[in-house]
Amino acid sequence: MKSFQPSTIIPVLFYFFLLFALINLYFLVASRFNIVDSPVDRSSHNRPVLRGGGVIIPLGIVLWFIWSDFQYPWFFAGLMLVSVVSFLEDLSHVKRGIRFLTQLAAILLLTMQFELPPFPWWGWVLMLFTAIGVINAFNFMDGINGITAGYSLSALIGLWIVNNYQAPFVSNDLLYAAGLALALFSFYNFRNHARCFAGDVGPVAISFILVFLLGKLILTTGNMAYLMFLIIYGVDTFLTIIKRMMRHENIIEPHRQHLYQILTNESGISHVKVSTAYTLAQLLINLVIIVLAGQLSLTQQLLVSIGITGGLVALHIYVKGN
Repeated sequence: MKSFQPSTIIPVLFYFFLLFALINLYFLVASRFNIVDSPVDRSSHNRPVLRGGGVIIPLGIVLWFIWSDFQYPWFFAGLMLVSVVSFLEDLSHVKRGIRFLTQLAAILLLTMQFELPPFPWWGWVLMLFTAIGVINAFNFMDGINGITAGYSLSALIGLWIVNNYQAPFVSNDLLYAAGLALALFSFYNFRNHARCFAGDVGPVAISFILVFLLGKLILTTGNMAYLMFLIIYGVDTFLTIIKRMMRHENIIEPHRQHLYQILTNESGISHVKVSTAYTLAQLLINLVIIVLAGQLSLTQQLLVSIGITGGLVALHIYVKGN
């Protein structure tokens, strides 16, 4: 396998400038064909912005896949499947049933990459439910500038630390490729007046990548505590869904009831500040989990994880209630 060497400046610069050229080429295409996100009453922006800029994430993985001599082919196939369908959603409209079946098929491709041993049927149901839940949670949470890129980078940083200092579980090249694509997207999106939005393809692609990485890590270590790398999104999404169900609302219809939306739309806090807060808070939790993984037993880590989750739930309820 060819090695993507981040310590060598030439490969990194070549990869970065190739991505830079691709995203700017997409901007030209999106402008030409009017692929824009126009504001509506539930939007957190007030002017048209180019949509689908998150396509740079799967494109970055395409470059990595070629560079790596086609490593993790089933993962790559699943990523391309969900990315293509999500990008079609950005261009027009894809029925929810088709999107769900596509996500299900892509997760099943991941299981082929994992080469899972036999386990009970309820284990398959739990795994599929969790994976599809993560993908849709990222889509729900992608509503303000910078939040998808920043939050995803916090997860990748945690995964990189684990991979290099605790439990090697994946090729570093994949982490660097996803990180560089996210960093480039951040340049155009992590600002008060974004040049582009991620669209559906951005959050779906990066969440699928994170599902793969976390799955490999958990299978390697047997430690479920690493799911805490996505806990802030998990709490915000879960509690918002529960609240909407209690109000007898359609939980799959667009809304502005997530905590980050209330902070920006109701409290008037800037997108950059809210996205930064989500990113840094999740990064702090990730670092705590990493430290605990080296010091505590699995049972103790589970108890601490439950405590952190409970604290986040209480904070979420308090902030929303005030």
